[in-house]
Amino acid sequence: MRFTLFYPILDTGTAARHGVDLVEAGASILEGGAGILQFRHKGFFSREIFRQAKQIAALCQDANALFVIDDRADIARLLGAAVHLGQDDLAPADARLVLREGALIGFSTHNEAQLRAAAAEPADYLAIGPIFGTSTKINPDPAVGLDELRRLRPLTARPLIAIGGITRENARSVIQAGADSVAVIGDLFPEHGDIRLRVEEWIHLFS
Repeated sequence: MRFTLFYPILDTGTAARHGVDLVEAGASILEGGAGILQFRHKGFFSREIFRQAKQIAALCQDANALFVIDDRADIARLLGAAVHLGQDDLAPADARLVLREGALIGFSTHNEAQLRAAAAEPADYLAIGPIFGTSTKINPDPAVGLDELRRLRPLTARPLIAIGGITRENARSVIQAGADSVAVIGDLFPEHGDIRLRVEEWIHLFS
C-alpha cells in the first residue's frame, strides 16, 4: 500500500481548544484534498463523539478518503474504518479479531525495539515518533530526531508515518529522512481559521 505524503489527524482536544466544530473541520480537511483522515479522541467515547465520528466517516466515504479511528477497534468496526493503535492499546493481532475483513491497521512505535517488535504484528503500516518535540500529547516519548529516523527506516518495508512536531518548515526534511508520510495535528488549525486553505498549503508543499 502507498500513502499520500500528508496524513492529517483530527484531534478532538486540539479542535476544542481552537473552538472548531469537529464535523466542519473534517469537511474542511477533505475539501482541501486530503486522501486520508484520522479521528483522534483520547477521552471518553460518548454517544455524541460517536455521532460526530459517524458523520465524518460518511464524509470520508463520499470523498473516497480513508477514514481511520485512533485506538478503538470496536468503533472502527462499527464505522467500517481503519484503526490506528498505540503501544498500550489492543495488539494488532487482537484487533484483527474485531475489525471487518480487509480493514487496515496502523501501529505506533517510538524506538528501535518497538519498531523491530512490530514486524511480528499484522499491521499494514507503522508510525514512528515523536520526530520532534510535540505539545499535542501528554508525557510524550523522547524525540526520535531525523538522524535516528534515517537509521531506523531500513528496519521495515511497511509504510512509515512520521509524527510529532512536524510543520510545513521541517516536513520535507522528514520525508528526505525516509518517512513515507507526515502526520499533522496542530498545524491543521491556522490562526486565520481557514482549515481548508491550510490543508491545500500542505498538499501543495509536496506537489
